[in-house]
Amino acid sequence: MAGQPMPTDIDRLNKTILCYAETIYRFNGLWEGPDPLTPLISLFLIQLTFSMIVIHLLVYALKPFHQPPFIAEILGGILLGPSALGRVNAYRTMMFPNYSFKVLEPMAHLFIGYYAFLAGLKMDVRAITRTGSKALKVAIAGTIIPFLFGSSAYFIFVNDKSNKFGFLFWGAALTVTGFPLLSKVLETQQILHTEIGKTAMASALISDMCSWAFLAVAFAVSSSPANSPWSLVSTIAFLLLCVFYIRPVLSWIIQKTPEGQGYSEFYICSILTGVALSGVITDMCGTHPMIGAFIFGLIIPNEVLEATIVEKLDDFVMGILMPVYFVVCGLRTNIDVISDSSSWIVVGVVIVLACTMKTLSSLILTMFSDLPVNEAVAVGLLSNAKGVLVLIILEAGQIQGALSTETYSIMVIAVLVMTMFVTPAAIWFRPVQSTVPYKRRTLQKAKSDEELRIVACIYNTRNVPTIINLLRTSNASTRSPISVVALQLVELVGRASTMMVVHNSHSAGPRNPSHIEAQADQITAAFDNYELRSEGVRTQAVTARCAYTTMDEDICTFAKDSRPALIIIPFHKQQNIDGEMEDINPSIRSVNEGVLENAPCSVGILIDRGLAESHDHASNIAVLFFGGPDDREALAYAWRMADNTDVRLTVVRFIPSTDAQQLDPDESIDKDHVTLPIDYESEKLLDDDYLGNFKTATMKDKSITYCELVLNDEEEAIKAIKLMDENKHDLYLVGRGRGMVSPLTSGLADWCDCPELGPIGDLLVTSEFESSFSVLIVQQYIKTDKDGSVRSATAGDFGDEVAMRPSVCESDGFESLNSFRRWDHDNN
Repeated sequence: MAGQPMPTDIDRLNKTILCYAETIYRFNGLWEGPDPLTPLISLFLIQLTFSMIVIHLLVYALKPFHQPPFIAEILGGILLGPSALGRVNAYRTMMFPNYSFKVLEPMAHLFIGYYAFLAGLKMDVRAITRTGSKALKVAIAGTIIPFLFGSSAYFIFVNDKSNKFGFLFWGAALTVTGFPLLSKVLETQQILHTEIGKTAMASALISDMCSWAFLAVAFAVSSSPANSPWSLVSTIAFLLLCVFYIRPVLSWIIQKTPEGQGYSEFYICSILTGVALSGVITDMCGTHPMIGAFIFGLIIPNEVLEATIVEKLDDFVMGILMPVYFVVCGLRTNIDVISDSSSWIVVGVVIVLACTMKTLSSLILTMFSDLPVNEAVAVGLLSNAKGVLVLIILEAGQIQGALSTETYSIMVIAVLVMTMFVTPAAIWFRPVQSTVPYKRRTLQKAKSDEELRIVACIYNTRNVPTIINLLRTSNASTRSPISVVALQLVELVGRASTMMVVHNSHSAGPRNPSHIEAQADQITAAFDNYELRSEGVRTQAVTARCAYTTMDEDICTFAKDSRPALIIIPFHKQQNIDGEMEDINPSIRSVNEGVLENAPCSVGILIDRGLAESHDHASNIAVLFFGGPDDREALAYAWRMADNTDVRLTVVRFIPSTDAQQLDPDESIDKDHVTLPIDYESEKLLDDDYLGNFKTATMKDKSITYCELVLNDEEEAIKAIKLMDENKHDLYLVGRGRGMVSPLTSGLADWCDCPELGPIGDLLVTSEFESSFSVLIVQQYIKTDKDGSVRSATAGDFGDEVAMRPSVCESDGFESLNSFRRWDHDNN
């Protein structure tokens, strides 16, 4: 029977036992016979390769239309099935003969077992407990109303009702909202962190959990109505066993693993074996095997273990194995059975009603809550996103005989169309960028009587004291307020998508907080305390979960929305007990470099060398000025700090002597990072002009010292900087010096351990100093014109933006630097 050409008939395959050649692989290669695809292993490998190629080509082809990969996967399965290529007799008998289906389908179900495990592994159950009331109401309405509609539509539109439980699968399929798929769409369209995005994601998470429960109930009831209560009770018992016994055992084993050692192959293999056994247990209970795999994924206790498993399995399962399952779904879909015009009318009506049910449920909710109508429509349309789970539900219904090939095909088309509209809806509801020009991108352009906006990035609680010390020094007042967003950055491990949580200082935290939640509470409390103890300060704490590979993009995207003048990012090294700078996390360095390259405003890298442990704020500040936009930005920040009566400011300008080595101004010192085509003559004029205004405005302020040193080379510059340590400065502000070339720093650039800090910043961080201080490396935002040229923030217009402080004079302090020649303005 294997050799007879016949169409793939799913109904017959579900009811008929086929006889086929039991050849697993060939013994004599091509010499045995004319058909090399008769052996099952060879045929399956060809099917796997072919389906993977077709689906990945479709994913690539649909990229310009911004459609999620799920659309390409469904289309690929339909294209390879009887609805398209399957109509060609030669293709069908060679690639997908009937006898191969009995091998192809078990393999596909093995693969979706591991998909279900990964889905549970990535799902953050704790997030459900933190869901707001609005999202909870949307999720409940978006589950109950579509289920009732789907159940009713089954009895209205389906002619063949031989299995009276088919309505359960229709209703369950329409309630599904694909949480992973929706998160990727919202993140791509940059609305994940908007109010619409957060509400849609929270409701999708709850809906996804309910859909797994619907699958278990529908499968158990349709399999054996009389025994379904026992099936559900035994499945619930297995769930409780996993939560209260297996999870603690796994936690105990993980705790016995030495920190930093990682997880051996034995651990990983044991987990994967547990996935298979969990599927077997729930299958024995009478519910779907995928339920067991999903539950086992939910109870994995350690985020590091989750990340390890996801790293090893995710790409392999989703990219290589899952195409086989989509082919099986495509083989089960046959558009030809929807033959007459009335059937296609039914398809159209089902699609329209299915697409509007989620929106209708949200609109009904607006009558009983404060949910705005426009937000309800947006959340309803976005909730139409489906995923692999809906295919699992529909296929389970067909296997159980609850759904015929016709009804199954109608629902697959409906799912395809519903999901295709999600991306256009996300684009439509994407917030329009503000038409008000974003002018205050730098500290130098910030007006003293306007609110200064700062985004302070935090990786752990150890970063908090240093950042708050810097903010206290920033001289907030009712006349010159500061708005600070504390952005806690958490590595995304074992979770489905980037998530952002805005913390409310007045709300109580969870009773049993995780480590991340406890840190968030401490950060929120610290910034609340800073706000209460300061005038003119407004703070907000936000936690962002994202992978290190995309963390810099998320920081920059968040900055574009919050429109700050400065982003403060911690250095990737911290001082240990011995006073040495040690690496905390090398990934942070890559994040910082990405932020420096793509930030929409000025950036400051903050390094603590012991100041946070002994001082509440910096009172003795020094600015090392070599020239260029970054140094002017550092001076602008220090100038703001100098308005505080408790602060003493020292500005030292380093000037190369006429005998110093002259460098080619077209040669950049920063080969590995950002290189800017800067006009050095123009920059020197801007430096002189800005410093002239600074000296004039601060002439009578005795708390400000200004000094100009004429030096011959980098050795004298290093000596002068180290001699400044005798003055016990608390805070050094230094420009990063992008693109600027100076004979006083050229030699330092060749020996930089951390080029992202610039030569002077690297010297202050890596050299040994006796005093405790902090260092802020400042990079000014520079606008790039369309012709590729750059224009610093103050080119020709800084005089209108900088408010002149009441003031000062040049001081002859710095007795320790008297060995160096001062600049003579009259006889230079």
